[in-house]
Amino acid sequence: MFGRAVGRLLRDRTGNVLMMAAASMPVLVGAAGLATDTVQWTLWKRQIQRQADSAALAGAYAVAQGFSASDSATSDINRMSLVTLTQTPTIENAPTTGSYAGNSKAVRVVLQTSAELPFSKILGVKAPVIYGEATAAVVGSGDYCVVSLEKTSAVGITLQGNATVNLGCGIATNSRASNAVYAGGSSTVTATPVAAVGGLTSSSNYVSPTTLLPYSIPVLDPYAGLPTPNVSGCSAKVSVNPQQSVVSPPLQPGCYKGFDIKGTLTMAPGVYYVDGGTFDVGSQAVINGTGVTIILTSSNAANNPSSIANVNINGGATLNLKAPTDLSDPYHGVLFYQDRRALDSGTNTINGNASSVLQGAFYFPGQAMSFSGTSGMTTDCVKMVGKRVTFIGNSNIVNQCKDTGVDKFTATLVKLVG
Repeated sequence: MFGRAVGRLLRDRTGNVLMMAAASMPVLVGAAGLATDTVQWTLWKRQIQRQADSAALAGAYAVAQGFSASDSATSDINRMSLVTLTQTPTIENAPTTGSYAGNSKAVRVVLQTSAELPFSKILGVKAPVIYGEATAAVVGSGDYCVVSLEKTSAVGITLQGNATVNLGCGIATNSRASNAVYAGGSSTVTATPVAAVGGLTSSSNYVSPTTLLPYSIPVLDPYAGLPTPNVSGCSAKVSVNPQQSVVSPPLQPGCYKGFDIKGTLTMAPGVYYVDGGTFDVGSQAVINGTGVTIILTSSNAANNPSSIANVNINGGATLNLKAPTDLSDPYHGVLFYQDRRALDSGTNTINGNASSVLQGAFYFPGQAMSFSGTSGMTTDCVKMVGKRVTFIGNSNIVNQCKDTGVDKFTATLVKLVG
């Protein structure tokens, strides 16, 4: 009887599937668990790469502003803390490898993590070492001919009314406004790029191929190295009445207590200091000068900065003014330079008619300047640096400055390069 029961049991096949399922269960569970672990490792890879990218950018931004790349990158790593690192981060300011090797404007960051997970550990799968590597660098963002040094939330560059500005270069402002460059009304601007420390609002006022670079790093003052003016014992004010001409002999370089020009004036090459008052040019005036620099200052600037001279050139005036081209001249390429101690409350106005020819830089670091071009005005090489800059009318700057003595303005941006 017992033998027959054993025989029936041996011939019974109804439990085979259950036995096979039970035997394969550890493999199925392990495979599913390993897939779960792989998803976790993939997530860590994405997180550690994001952390490396952010740290490299933080380090490069620090380099751009003269701070420690290592300190900034380390602080950023600690702030994000997306994954637990198993090795001390590698932070190189001047990478030792890659296309930016040896570049002191580049920062390379390498992060590493590794951790066993339960399912892979059960199956004897060794935990992978996960790396995040990124390189960020300070690179050039273009050639600029208009720079606003405004650092507050005030608008840095404004295009008014129906102003048409066509530039063979870029414009940049250090303004932190949400819309740091304002192009209003029917104004149009063609410039590449348009950069700002603050925000920029895209609009139809920007004509192709204009590109916008909001939230850029600040532009350095290109003329910060010019000496602070120091004048005394200046001559009387230069006045030229309508129908009057001061041509031969021309006016000689020196220091004068203001200019009031309503007639024709020729200026000999050299530096002209304006001690207080205004460099005032009437609507019918004609001024000629090659190799000249006009410095607006005051003999009492240290005690009374409000006394620093400004400029007011009326529309209709004919200006034929060119800055010095000799690179050995400390003021080479500079046509107008206002003492940087000037109070922000002042405004400087530059206009001209279709017959005007201007070549050189207008430098008003402490005050606003307004430029009104006219169709036909020759401004092949004009640079503008002001606290704030406003365009009125038509301005067409080709930016052909070879052999003019005018320095090139370049700005930078920070981006991932590897």
